[in-house]
This record gives sequence, C-alpha cells and structure tokens, in this order.
Amino acid sequence: VEMARDWPFFDTVLDDLEMILAKTELGIFEAYSQLAGERHARYFADIGAEFERTVQGVEALRGAALLAGDARLARSIRLRNPYVDPISLLQVELLRDWRAAGRPDDARFRALAATVNGIAAGVQNTG
Repeated sequence: VEMARDWPFFDTVLDDLEMILAKTELGIFEAYSQLAGERHARYFADIGAEFERTVQGVEALRGAALLAGDARLARSIRLRNPYVDPISLLQVELLRDWRAAGRPDDARFRALAATVNGIAAGVQNTG
C-alpha cells in the first residue's frame, strides 16, 4: 500500500493493470480459450482463478473496487462493451470457421482482419 501511495512508478503500473483488468471479460476470454481445444480444459480454470486473485490484489492495494478512482474510464468501458463484445464473439466464430476451412486468404479472412481493427478501436488499444 505504501508503494502505491509513495512511488509514482508503481502507482502508474497499478493504473495500467487496473485498466486492463477492468476491460477484461472472462466470458469473452472463455470463448477464445475454447478454440484451444483440450488445452482450454487444462488451463482455463487456473487462468480465471489467477485473474480473480489479481483483481483482489489490486483492489486491496487501492482500497477500492477497480476504477473507483476513474469514473470516466469505468463509464467508457461500460458503454463500449455492448459494441465490442459482439465483435469479439463474431471474431471467435470467424476464427473457428477460417481454421476449419484450412485458413484460406478469402472473404472470411478479410472479415476476420476487420474484426481485429474493430476490437482495437473499441477498446482503444491493441491488446
């Protein structure tokens, strides 16, 4: 807690981590994870549990829920989800279909590339 309060670098790292955690949708992640087949069953629960532990750790350091100190960003994320989440789910379906078709460079691939741009624009970063 003292580091977060007294060290600007650590505070900035926590700000970035808090933003990324707040943007994370485990349900969307699960859809992508299922594309990994049997590895999904092996790793998804552990990754989800680690995500929850990380959220709890950041909230403990901040003494508040994620983004409690940044209402503007919290609102922005809440407003963008109804637009970005369907694009993400479409991307999962396109990936599944594109892989099943042998990964051709066709209209499906171009649509898949468009979803990458749409998601990046919606979340306002590339990752």
